[in-house]
Amino acid sequence: MPDVSVTWLGHASYRVDSPGGKRIYVDPWLSNPKCPESEQEPERVDVIALTHGHGDHVGETVELSQKFEPEIFALVELKSWLGEQGAKIGEMPGANKGGTVDVEGIKLTFVNAFHSSATDDLTYLGEAAGIVIELENGTKLYFAGDTCVFGDMQLIGRLYAPDVAVLPIGGHFTMDPREAGVACELLGTKRVVPCHYGTFPLLTGTPDELRQHAPGVTVEAIEPGATLTL
Repeated sequence: MPDVSVTWLGHASYRVDSPGGKRIYVDPWLSNPKCPESEQEPERVDVIALTHGHGDHVGETVELSQKFEPEIFALVELKSWLGEQGAKIGEMPGANKGGTVDVEGIKLTFVNAFHSSATDDLTYLGEAAGIVIELENGTKLYFAGDTCVFGDMQLIGRLYAPDVAVLPIGGHFTMDPREAGVACELLGTKRVVPCHYGTFPLLTGTPDELRQHAPGVTVEAIEPGATLTL
């Protein structure tokens, strides 16, 4: 079976190409300042997975759904709101934390996160969440979304044993490198992809700082547009 490829699209946006040929977009803000121009117009989208409702994570979900009609994996409140904005959300209701959705052999599960979730005008969009994606070959990716570190990350490690954790490190709105180092310890994950840093001046955390706080962990600091093969 082919490998898993994870492409960073800048900020907290990722494209995951599964072994079975599915293309998954996580938090597709493709107009972010770091997203390469070549990645701003996808050729296909099979699944969109959203951690929460802030604009820098929802991004172009409505437009992408209208063009490609992917399965949208979002919290129940957020998915309903997307439908009101014109997104093609299908008949499956949004999931909630602990719930798993199977999309043709790809399993997506919401786990806890500590953050907020609302539109710019403060419309409530449910809670924020992290997402565990188990691909057809059993590879598990944990996208923490926007969160601080919290003790129950140990439960995420125990229940899902992610092969790779995608963690925010920028600080101000999310974990900084020091907290992300503790997150690595709690998760028990030895391979980490940092995100949500460098997009704006406020997001000051760096991969080198994370390496200092996460000894024994491989920090995969790829550039926007680059692909990590698992």
